[in-house]
Amino acid sequence: MERRNVLLGAAALGIGTSAGQLAGAGTAAAAPRTGPLRVHVVVFDGADELDFIAPHEVFSLARTHSEHGVEVSYVTTGRPRLVTAAHGTGIEVEHTWAPRSADVIVVPGGGTMRRDGPGIWAEIDSGVLPRALAAAPRRGLTIASVCTGAILLAEAGLVRGRPCTTHHRARAELEARGGVFKNARVVDGGDVVTAGGITSGLDLALWLVKREAGPDAATEVETMLEYQARGTVWSR
Repeated sequence: MERRNVLLGAAALGIGTSAGQLAGAGTAAAAPRTGPLRVHVVVFDGADELDFIAPHEVFSLARTHSEHGVEVSYVTTGRPRLVTAAHGTGIEVEHTWAPRSADVIVVPGGGTMRRDGPGIWAEIDSGVLPRALAAAPRRGLTIASVCTGAILLAEAGLVRGRPCTTHHRARAELEARGGVFKNARVVDGGDVVTAGGITSGLDLALWLVKREAGPDAATEVETMLEYQARGTVWSR
């Protein structure tokens, strides 16, 4: 725990390369925030519930603890519809893909072990979500993934030659698609942020709240959740 706090404290104080500097090397360098943080959490058939529900709850709780507020919504490619998640949960998604209206896009994983069922492989076979992700990067936008959502980012070419992480059982797949795997809970590459493991959506979202809205907001959310972010956040 002490080592984790030192690492996170160093990142917060800007020791080494800050998240903003990392973003400047990519496409996400942004001016100081004057409006709410706009978060779009992608949902598709076969997505793992915890991958998308955990970040959604963290960002929702952050609304009242950040200076400019947070707007968070579920989005899906295509028309608004009922999406059936990996374990049968139905999510009525009202918003469609609109990356220019987002500051953060969160991509879940799911269905990784079922090549012939709904989940990331069906999304890759369809090509719609990977193409949408590939076309999304712009100045001021952060694209993030939870667990095997990193494979979708890799399919879109967003992590090729870049540090990233995913579920430990998907490491070989991520590396085969050009990602530079780091054994960390969260890997912050500026405009692309990835998290490894199903429950890491909590840690990903808490890190982004801290990065975008400040440590006080992240601490308040941790208190509400009765959960303390765990694991190493890797950044240059």
